[in-house]
Parts: sequence; C-alpha cells; structure tokens
Amino acid sequence: MLTHSDQPHLPPIDRCTVLRRAGGGVEESVFTAIRRMQDAAAQREEFITGIAVTCRCSLHQEAVRTAAGRSSLTIVDEPLAQLRYLRFSDQLPDEGAVLLYDLGASGLTVTEADCRTDAILAVKRSTVLGGDGHDALLRWHLAHGGLSIDKPASRAYKEALTTAPVLTATDPDSGQRMVLTRNDFEELADAGIHHSVSYVRHMIEETGVPPQAIALLGGCSRNPGIREAVGQLLDLPVIYDPEPEFVSARGAVLMADQLPSARRVRGVRFGARPTQRPTATAPVSKRKLIAALAVTAMLGATVAGLLSTNRDSSTPARHNTPSPVEVAGTPGKQLPPK
Repeated sequence: MLTHSDQPHLPPIDRCTVLRRAGGGVEESVFTAIRRMQDAAAQREEFITGIAVTCRCSLHQEAVRTAAGRSSLTIVDEPLAQLRYLRFSDQLPDEGAVLLYDLGASGLTVTEADCRTDAILAVKRSTVLGGDGHDALLRWHLAHGGLSIDKPASRAYKEALTTAPVLTATDPDSGQRMVLTRNDFEELADAGIHHSVSYVRHMIEETGVPPQAIALLGGCSRNPGIREAVGQLLDLPVIYDPEPEFVSARGAVLMADQLPSARRVRGVRFGARPTQRPTATAPVSKRKLIAALAVTAMLGATVAGLLSTNRDSSTPARHNTPSPVEVAGTPGKQLPPK
C-alpha cells in the first residue's frame, strides 16, 4: 500500500496484491510488492520517505531483514500494527484486553492484547479455518450441483457474496448454471466458525483475562454472516473496520512515521496482564512527510497468502552488509543479535 503517512485512513494512492509463488520465500513477494509501489510512486511523482513491512513471526522477520540488504525499512510485528491503527481510528477500548481475530486466506491468527500497554498476552494460530478452505468448500458445493470451477472463480464468488445475498454461478465449460446464496456459504463455513470460537475460548481461559471486545480482521471477515456468528457465539462487542484486510498496512504506516531512526526496536511478550506502561517511543520531528509506503504481508491481507508459516523459505537471499532495519513490536522469539 502506498499512502500518505498523515492520512492512512483515507483511500491509498495505490495498492497491490502479490501472491506467494509456490516454493518461494516470504521475502520474495514482499520485495516484489515494494518495487511495484516504488514504481507507482515514481509515476505519480510521489517521494517515499519510509517503508514498513508487517510480519507475523520471527522467521518471516529474519527472512525480510536478511533480504533487505542495505535497504532501509521498518519491520513491524503485525498485531502491534493492528492495535496502532485501531487506536488511531478510535475503535480500540482505552482499558482492558481486546481479541484480534485475524481470518485470512491461509488461516486464523487470534491474539489477545492489553489495550493500554499493547502488551501481547497470547497468540494462537490455526489453519483449520481460512479463506483458501472456504474456496475449496464452495467448489465442492458447486461440484455436487454439477458445476466445475477453478480457484479464482470460487474466490470471486465468495467475495461477491459479501455484498450480494444471491448470485448465479456458471460452469465455464458446459455453461450450466446454479443459484448460490449467502446462506449456502454460511452453512459451509459454520463448522469452522464454531471450531474457531472454541479455540478463542480456550485461549481466554489460559490467559485468565476476559476481553472487552473482539476485532474482526482479515479479508474473510468482510462476510457479514461470519461477523455476526463470531460476535454472537462469543457474546462480545465487535470491532470492524470497513477494510479489515488493510488494517495492518495502515498501522505500519503510522508506526514507521513515529519510530526513531534506529537499527532495531524490540518489545516483549507477556504471559499475563502487565501492570506497568512501557516507555513511550520518542516522537519524530513535525516536518510534513509527502508520502509513506507500507507493505503488509499477511493471510488474505494486502499480500494474499503471503504469510503461511507452513510454507516458509529456508533459503532467503544473503547480503554481507547488515541491514539498517528497525524491528518494532513484540516477537515471540528474539532475533539473533547483530
């Protein structure tokens, strides 16, 4: 996403989606997206003052940091970026804990965080429920009706059902048609939703901290039936941004603008509710920034399918010179020292 750093909530200057190549590392898609946004900025005569990349885990952080070489960029822990934008848009409670229910293409990431300190209380990841699985279920449903469609078509139908209650699916070869409703899709996704709710309840029991609200993030949460089901089953107030798949990128823009010019900035994950507020980050100068670039690498988010942990590359590009990279957030595993 290419956007102005002081206006991350407005429609961006440009954006793109880069699918992860089979067998390719996460860093490959990340830097492809960055180059596309740099080209878009050059065509529009926009000056890029910062680049931020959100990552879900330390393995992805290390791959991006290594591939960055001498490029200057900020690596942001994804839940921290999400919290930052939700606070900026006045959607986050001032006190207590919040659940980040991030449902994207490759799976579900659930994070419980303290709203006052941004401390991460717990994180769980499941691939039982996700956009790719929803697409497969939809193809299976249509196949029982005699229609054969490919993956892009099933994804297009699924996304269309987020705004249309009913549509007509067509077999591109035979021309056969079948009526598909939003209720049909919700019945297919129902078992996975119930599984995820049990998953969330178990995490709450482990932390012992009841959340004040649940934020529904990721492209799959665009479906109103999924939002309604999760909110009712957990009996929690729902936080929902109109573009849930871009919350991470917009939060990264805000953090890249405010972080000091340091090689690396790290935080700590907590096993229980923290009692002290961490030291505030020193503000940057008030000069106007023309534009800032944020690229989010997440499931079903700006870079679709990018962050599937089960498909990490083991051979990221190597550079001899250390990268001037900032790592912001609360990684579960510390990166090796320089």
